[in-house]
Amino acid sequence: MRLTAVDPQAAALGLAVGSTLADAQAMLPDLVVQDHDPVADEELLDRVADGCVRYTPMVALDPPGGIMLDIGASAHLAGGEIPLARNIRQWLGERGMDVRIACASTAQAARALARFSAGNAADNADEACAVRNLPVAALELPPEHDLGLRRAGLKTIGDVADRPRGAIAARFGAATVFALELLIGQTEKPLSPRPLPAPRVVMRRFAEPIASKTYALKVLHELLEEVAEGLARDNLGGRCFAVSFHRVDGAVQHLRVETGLPTRDTQAVARLFDERMDVLSDPLDPGFGFDSIRLAVPRSDPLEPEQVGLEKGDGAHRNRGNVGEFLDRLAIRLGRNRVLRFRPNDTHIPERGQIAMAAANMGAGAQWLRAEPGEPPIRPLQLFDPPQRITVIAQIPDGPPRRFRWRRKSRDVVRHEGPERIAAEWWRGNDDGGADPLGRGQLSRDYYRIEDTQGRRYWVFRHGLYGRETVDPDWYLHGLFA
Repeated sequence: MRLTAVDPQAAALGLAVGSTLADAQAMLPDLVVQDHDPVADEELLDRVADGCVRYTPMVALDPPGGIMLDIGASAHLAGGEIPLARNIRQWLGERGMDVRIACASTAQAARALARFSAGNAADNADEACAVRNLPVAALELPPEHDLGLRRAGLKTIGDVADRPRGAIAARFGAATVFALELLIGQTEKPLSPRPLPAPRVVMRRFAEPIASKTYALKVLHELLEEVAEGLARDNLGGRCFAVSFHRVDGAVQHLRVETGLPTRDTQAVARLFDERMDVLSDPLDPGFGFDSIRLAVPRSDPLEPEQVGLEKGDGAHRNRGNVGEFLDRLAIRLGRNRVLRFRPNDTHIPERGQIAMAAANMGAGAQWLRAEPGEPPIRPLQLFDPPQRITVIAQIPDGPPRRFRWRRKSRDVVRHEGPERIAAEWWRGNDDGGADPLGRGQLSRDYYRIEDTQGRRYWVFRHGLYGRETVDPDWYLHGLFA
């Protein structure tokens, strides 16, 4: 367990990203720790990017914590690049976000200035000078190339730019030259903005303000019917519905509900809005009256027409809808990130085969693998995470287990199946989660399904190929069959 982020107070006390949790808690026993939630981080970045559309339609994500804006055609509306940058910083600051903003003629230069500049990069008058003063880390090269540049005395971008390109390419590779020219503007790489979905919005304006909350909710139901007709024409179902009540005094009250499955059931969505209003800390207040109500569908997924069963006992479609509606109501009452379910993950490493995420985020994605009818289960129902270390006696070093010791008790193996070899995900590398979770590098696994003298069945593996990857492979118990 390691720290993936620290706040300014923790950094001032000596904690750093990458430190082990045990060391951090030894330094600060009262340390407050939250589990890292990369899915929630992605959702937050998406929401911030959605809000940045107010400044320019050209918005691109730069994960894990960056957003790029092409403001070439919109900066004049705010009086220039610097006033616009200050406006963005103020808007995000009001939402509790500490940001670093930089303006430059290219996206790569702005990104480097925001990440590596010591001062206020948004106010740099001399962009070229500011870029040349950046450290070579701004090139974001592999660690060995970064270390090689610094050992050669090239500590800033200006130092590297002053050297002949041929000499740099010969020693550090053509990728270093390409990264340098991108940074100093001699090579261009176009920005890839997020595609903007076609807006699906309906609105009702009133000649006279309405002060009745009951009538406002009736209008909302009518707008739901209207937007459902448009979704049906396009064979779509809404996944997110957002309504805005605009009062005559300028105040706007927003309500938003999400569904786990695409839907055009206006009654179900109306019930979700009713649930949302019941748990509001600030109840819906017409004040002097609403002059308009706006309903938008920010997210929709394909929803083809389905044949409902003709027989009386066929309730599969109805049951699925009931379960989905029940999960949506729970998410409204308890919070969207408190109702979770597993999503299949595209990996063959068993303990990474699923990701727990908010039920509202589930859509038509990957499907779970199913065993053929009549075949024994190839995976146990119960997995240990992490796998538990066991001591094994085998006839030959790379053979199946004959006896093993687990939880201080020896067990004799009477039957076995395997091996099933699972290689490490070498293409991921150590920097993006590909390192072996057992802490011994990227090693292959040979899995066996075994049965002891008591009839209990286990799923064990040998960690590392004997003689090829290690001379002393360890054994682990990964799961138990029912």
